[in-house]
Amino acid sequence: MASRPDSPKSRIQEHLDKKAKEQASEQDDGRDVEEDVEPPARFPPEEEANLLGESNDKKSEANTLFSSAKYENAINKYEEAAAVCPHYLDYELAVLKSNIAACHLKLEQWKDAISSASGAIEGLERLEKAEASEEKGSEQDEDDVEEEIVSSGAQKSGPATAKAESDAEKVKRKRKEDILRIRAKALMRRARARSELGGWSNLSGAEEDYKILATMANLSPADRKIVMSQLRIIPPRAKEAQEKEMGEMWGKLKDLGNGILKPFGLSTENFQMVKDEKTGGYSMNFKQGE
Repeated sequence: MASRPDSPKSRIQEHLDKKAKEQASEQDDGRDVEEDVEPPARFPPEEEANLLGESNDKKSEANTLFSSAKYENAINKYEEAAAVCPHYLDYELAVLKSNIAACHLKLEQWKDAISSASGAIEGLERLEKAEASEEKGSEQDEDDVEEEIVSSGAQKSGPATAKAESDAEKVKRKRKEDILRIRAKALMRRARARSELGGWSNLSGAEEDYKILATMANLSPADRKIVMSQLRIIPPRAKEAQEKEMGEMWGKLKDLGNGILKPFGLSTENFQMVKDEKTGGYSMNFKQGE
């Protein structure tokens, strides 16, 4: 069946196809061109808006599928939305990946849920770093201008004025709140998936996620209750998993050691690990077999 004009990758692919044709034309003219066609650093504003609109339409369809408990179909539609979304819009992509993680949780696909939630968190971290850098640069510019045009005497003699929050500042504050909200959701989803999957590494990761969540002020009372409960439950589970995995590892090492030592008439039973209670270190003692 022929692909529809509004397929997920249509607009981005149209841009890349256009570039490819331009490069092919340049090749015909005898000019050197690069073989790979890379997506642009940023799309023109109008094209970006169109791509984002198409992505949001698909996200809305996916939300409806999720509400109808059609989780596999919702995942596919969220992935279509992500394929259309410009690659540099980290916040919008993080929302989609967090939603995909929610679908995987419903399907008890723990590894996939961890992967999707991690992708969302990584995207938000990139965004926070970029915005913090921009904000720092903006503050530095403001300080420089003020130092040039306002003397200390004028500052002292001038009337005190209350600075109202500008529209730009309101947008910035709302943006920060949105980032924290999605970050909390993604962390909750990853922590749960790690806890469900189990094992020393996953349980340790879940504990770290819940510790981060415990410091966040934007959690709902229900989520905070879950976080505090899991911080009591997970540590003993992680310790038990650690001891089990360490025991299994030592068992495998013992089997390997016995295989190596057997030709010499020795076994791992000839070697004893003795713990030094003062330092916490270990020393090895050789014990002659009877």
